[in-house]
Amino acid sequence: MTTLLLLPALFASDGGIERILRLYVRAAGELAGEGGRVDVVALNDASVPADKIAPYRTPALGATIGCGRRKIACAWHTFRLARRSHRIVCGHVNLLRLAQLARRFTATGEIWLIAHGVEVWRSFTPAEQRAMRATDRILCVSDYTRRQLLQHCPGLIPSRLVVQPNALDPQFEAGVTPTPALEPGVILAVSRLVTADSYKGVDHLIAALPAIRAAVSGARLRVIGDGNDRPRLEALATEQPPGGVEFMGRVSDRALREHLASCQLFALPSRSEGFGLVYLEAMANGKPCIAADAGGAPEVVNASCGGLVPYGDVPALAQACIAALQFSWDPAKLRGRAAEFSYESFRQRLAAAW
Repeated sequence: MTTLLLLPALFASDGGIERILRLYVRAAGELAGEGGRVDVVALNDASVPADKIAPYRTPALGATIGCGRRKIACAWHTFRLARRSHRIVCGHVNLLRLAQLARRFTATGEIWLIAHGVEVWRSFTPAEQRAMRATDRILCVSDYTRRQLLQHCPGLIPSRLVVQPNALDPQFEAGVTPTPALEPGVILAVSRLVTADSYKGVDHLIAALPAIRAAVSGARLRVIGDGNDRPRLEALATEQPPGGVEFMGRVSDRALREHLASCQLFALPSRSEGFGLVYLEAMANGKPCIAADAGGAPEVVNASCGGLVPYGDVPALAQACIAALQFSWDPAKLRGRAAEFSYESFRQRLAAAW
């Protein structure tokens, strides 16, 4: 079987969607079967560097094309490669209509969609609904996302919607990282700091910090990420006593692993996480997590590995962070929770649907 992966990006940025789509490249290649082939078209990547794709390359991997945000080029390559494809797997709902247009060129006309979260938690136009109903299989990163799709897109056949949880990238686990000293009291948050993602709850963590510091001596918030919302968040932080909030900006994968290893607690009380890959990355480093009881996060974070709070409830957030900082967590159990979302489990579940 030949599969065409039509993706928004692989390496153009380092968000959770891009990271999980890299695993789809690897898994699709491993599931291609004898004589199978996997081609990749990525809209936003200027190119697909050989060194970056190498950890996800399989013998079945064929063309890997970056379109540099050029929609016409993306459409042309999609139509061209669809001629030898039995299946098009669409990596984002915004590319679904292009995939449906290319359907006529495919050998069997089969279209799959990966549904990540907030992008499908909404009402759809009539044209979008027709495209969704014509999709043969929808892989949902969480049961919450599956329920949202069924609610917002009447007429979908429930059996076509399969829950396919995200997984921890083996490349993240395999990164060589020194073991930094634990920094007691450090609460780490990792997020894009852009206005469109203000629902991530970093501002709520800043607001909760005085109560946390009153109960836990030396507690402080460390924020990794950057974007156009950073000045607003920095302004909120200036209202705190000095030294309470540290903005680190963007960091390398190695530095991220070091921060995850050295913090005492990870917190991201987001309202709209489709899954929450970063929670797995924290747990893989033996760290408990605080998340909002919203979206797909409760399917990842539970009482065994952290705590859930009502979104936007700053006093509850402060109390959850205090409790987590004062509790003696077993790092092995936290890593065990992350291991439940291993790449091998991801590939096996995908194989059952494939």
